[in-house]
Amino acid sequence: MDEPYREPMKGTTTVGLLFNSGVVLATEKRATMGYMIASKKAKKVYQVSDRIGMTTAGGVGDAQQLVRVITVECSLYQIRRGKAISVGAASTLLSNVLNGNRFYPYYVQLLVGGVDEKGPSIYSVDALGGASKEDDVIATGSGSPMAYGVLEDRYKSGMDESEAVELAIRGLKAAMRRDAGSGEGIQVVCISKDAYYEMPQAELQERFGSVLD
Repeated sequence: MDEPYREPMKGTTTVGLLFNSGVVLATEKRATMGYMIASKKAKKVYQVSDRIGMTTAGGVGDAQQLVRVITVECSLYQIRRGKAISVGAASTLLSNVLNGNRFYPYYVQLLVGGVDEKGPSIYSVDALGGASKEDDVIATGSGSPMAYGVLEDRYKSGMDESEAVELAIRGLKAAMRRDAGSGEGIQVVCISKDAYYEMPQAELQERFGSVLD
């Protein structure tokens, strides 16, 4: 008797939030292969330009290849035009790459967020190249339904950086409690017009230990 088809198990949770002067991108650190936890220290937020970051959900190899491509393209844009690429242009470029490979698709769902001359913004980009600008909060991955329950309930316009980071952590913790594909630690990146800053674990624990525990 043939073994019944089983949907491949994939899992992750990434979130993005706008605050009054920038963007918070945050993820958990679990990488899975079916029922196996393949890594407890997976990196899922990458810097692709001076003030632009990208979160990854989906196939690790596909995501890492796209990070390499978009990072090089953002650098080339700056060299050729003498100015940094905008968040919207980086998202469009990424969308074009994905759409051009739709018959051999990259299995990913991505968030592109950062700050440019128009201010902070976040874009969601799917595997076929669809890109949409988000106005407040966005979550991707298998844990996103649980994260959304917290994010949409607690988000308010004009939050400062600390409030946004705390909310991102709360959303991730909600997902990690109920989604088997999400777990281990948390990675948080804050992007403002002045800096791209990845918070060290010691700082996260010192400032948000009550939320993390």
